[in-house]
Amino acid sequence: MDKTFRIHLKEIVTPPNRSIIVYDGYCRLCDGSVSFVIKRDPRNRFCFAANQSEQGQAVLKKFGIEADEHQTVYLIEDGQVYRYSGAALRIARHLTFPWPLFYIFIIIPPVIRDAVYRFIARRRTQWFGRNQTCRLPKPEERERFLDA
Repeated sequence: MDKTFRIHLKEIVTPPNRSIIVYDGYCRLCDGSVSFVIKRDPRNRFCFAANQSEQGQAVLKKFGIEADEHQTVYLIEDGQVYRYSGAALRIARHLTFPWPLFYIFIIIPPVIRDAVYRFIARRRTQWFGRNQTCRLPKPEERERFLDA
């Protein structure tokens, strides 16, 4: 990654055609989701920050979000913040086929989509567990993480 891009990320200015995903770094489901996105994002559209990290907290603070809100993933895209099902569907929209097909669910009212999302989010650590530490990116992934 070039230095200009790293500087922009530290200033939390997302370059064109790049989006930031802020996730719960201790959640195994969230960690698995990050790996899932990385494998299906060949254009490197997404960069990542754990919401427990300094960079993740800075991103959340810039957008007025409490840093200890871990019940959702946040997507920062084109200066907008998305969370819950809206973030997940917008992420899927940019992955390799067939995942963009899931974006059709955006037509379901957010109150319904988000209720399902929150149901899973409340139980995710029961079902999938928690990591003792935040994810350490593999060397080939490091440039995708704001705090690596």
